[in-house]
Amino acid sequence: MGQAREVMDRLTEALTTARDPKAVAECFAQDAVAVTPDAGELRGRDNIVEYFDQITEMIPQATFESLHKYEAGDTAIDEGYFGGRNTGPIALPTGETLPATEQEVRLLGCDLATVEDGVIVSYRLYFDQADLFTQLGIMPEAPL
Repeated sequence: MGQAREVMDRLTEALTTARDPKAVAECFAQDAVAVTPDAGELRGRDNIVEYFDQITEMIPQATFESLHKYEAGDTAIDEGYFGGRNTGPIALPTGETLPATEQEVRLLGCDLATVEDGVIVSYRLYFDQADLFTQLGIMPEAPL
């Protein structure tokens, strides 16, 4: 296992099983950049940690079911299902929050982390926002 894989696995553990914001922060370089479907581009460790704090507050007992794990040089890639019950406030891209819906979610996603000197310098997360909002009961299902 290479360095990128080891850091990505630590990040996944810190966001799910351990739910440890300090450990999340330790995975990222001070000047890291993250791109997410809901918050757009986040610059700097503090902004990235704040984003993940909102996610772990929204789904405090989150799990990750891995489908595929890859490592290519300095980059680790994970595809899998992020899931759990929404028991905390839902942060919207507008900065507003909605109360918890108590709904279970199971969301397919993919993330890529590029690692230098033992920390993530570039991170990309992909998931379907419409699917998330539908599962949360915030958005109606699209007609077939």
